[in-house]
Amino acid sequence: MNDGIIESSGNVFADLGFSPEESALLMMRATLMAQVREAITAHGWTQVEAAQHLGIGQSRVSDLVRGKRDKFSLDMLVTLATRAGRKVELACV
Repeated sequence: MNDGIIESSGNVFADLGFSPEESALLMMRATLMAQVREAITAHGWTQVEAAQHLGIGQSRVSDLVRGKRDKFSLDMLVTLATRAGRKVELACV
């Protein structure tokens, strides 16, 4: 008896029914956003300080912290993660 519980595929977007292509992009963007948020916290930056270090406006940092994925391209998130001191690599498995 599984009580209606379905095991995740490892990609919540795929589990929600997005196409394989879109779910891969959404997962990459969500992961990068989380990495940038973690870097901001680890550095102890305020939103104003994060904006200065990342080279964006404070309102964009607010969007980032609030998880507004639709406001950031994959390219921009790679740039921000790198500026935050993270090493970004792409792996195809």
